[in-house]
Amino acid sequence: MDALDLGRIIKAYDVRGVVPDELSPTAARAIGQAFARVVAVPEGASRVVIGRDMRDSGPELVAAFADGVRSAGVDVVLIGQCSTDGLYFASGRLDAPGAMFTASHNPARYNGIKLCRAGARPVGQDSGLAEVRRVAQELLDAGGAGGPDGPASDAVTGNLTEQDLLGDYAAFLRSLVDLSGIRPLKVVVDAGNGMAGLTAPAVLGTATGLAELPVELVPMYFELDGSFPNHEANPLEPANLLDLQAAVVAQEADLGLAFDGDADRCFVVDERGAAVSPSAVTALVGLREVEREKAAGRTATVIHNLITSRSVPDLLGAAEAEVVRTRVGHSFIKAEMAAHDAVFGGEHSAHYYFRDFWFADTGMLAALHVLGALGSQPHPASALAEMYTPYSASGEINSTVADAGATAERVREVYHEAYPDAVVDTLDGLTVAHWDGLHPQWWFNLRASNTEPLLRLNVEAADEDIMIKVRDDVLSLVREEDAT
Repeated sequence: MDALDLGRIIKAYDVRGVVPDELSPTAARAIGQAFARVVAVPEGASRVVIGRDMRDSGPELVAAFADGVRSAGVDVVLIGQCSTDGLYFASGRLDAPGAMFTASHNPARYNGIKLCRAGARPVGQDSGLAEVRRVAQELLDAGGAGGPDGPASDAVTGNLTEQDLLGDYAAFLRSLVDLSGIRPLKVVVDAGNGMAGLTAPAVLGTATGLAELPVELVPMYFELDGSFPNHEANPLEPANLLDLQAAVVAQEADLGLAFDGDADRCFVVDERGAAVSPSAVTALVGLREVEREKAAGRTATVIHNLITSRSVPDLLGAAEAEVVRTRVGHSFIKAEMAAHDAVFGGEHSAHYYFRDFWFADTGMLAALHVLGALGSQPHPASALAEMYTPYSASGEINSTVADAGATAERVREVYHEAYPDAVVDTLDGLTVAHWDGLHPQWWFNLRASNTEPLLRLNVEAADEDIMIKVRDDVLSLVREEDAT
């Protein structure tokens, strides 16, 4: 039987594949051994911490990965079921490299691994993941991880222990945002049968022995079930928010929160059942963190990716923050967070990063900030969101194309000729901005998918009519059948 091709499942940011055809226990063991050799041992780490989500394939894959780590003489600490930000917390608190077994919102047949260095520092394509893949592939090709126990030369020598950190995780998040003085709020939380079913009652409720908050928690789909029987655990898709939106209105709740499968992303629904833009959440949370820094006499830096709303740099810049624009993708934003000692970072995909959380992303901490902002003033969530949503946006629109590069170049040429005063940059794909001091105000970004023959379009404008025109004009160029 031919060796597994790890290039199919180890991508730019993490490991993701179908179990067991692509991500098998044998592959997991090889990746664990490679991770120990490439990351843990060179850093002088004595242990690796491992968590997993609710997928049925998790325990077997975790056991194999742990054996691989231990065969390199490195100890393993198992923290059991947790959210991805729970694993980051463990990595930071224990100062140990970590591995989170999750496929986030992917269907049940998938699983994956998110890897980090000690202190929750990212492991991506340019920060160790490519080397992990190379070493793991060599082990597989040489038969070094061919069986569940490996060959005699790979005898397990590291120790294995278990530790429950859920209560510490909840207490730590609660220590960062004081909700004790907010007005009473009724909040519907849709866990999508993912890990928020464990973390939401731990953080927002009294499940871990913390003091009761003035928050009435209305649970939706809290049963941990990796088959996702109710809807996909991907709130980025509007269809997956419908149940929450209906429940918020029916319950006359103040707010709705939706989490993805591994609960590292958080989406917000206002009291009318309308989805709140993640860019608005980025601006809201960012301003809270900036004000906290200013009160401490420090200048705040905030990171945002290039497809967040222009309201983010507008509002944060007006609040005297240093604002840094970066590429899409958590490895890029985490690197910029650390490089600039940024207090906060946000992505339009609803990933939110905090300096006080080891520069890592945590949807639950962002949710606490939203509750704090809402509960500290009398207005409804819709009025609060409106303050941070001054422009009209298209959302992300995907188009299948034969040649993403050639298509983007065609669009660039057309817009350069039609709008010579527009600013063009290629930080991440193609961005054309007719904004600063120009009228009408609009910008768009075209980015190629890393894994599919797609171009992703995001458009924003000062009003809806302009946004619709730019959106439709760019899409007509992108989807033009005859490029000649």
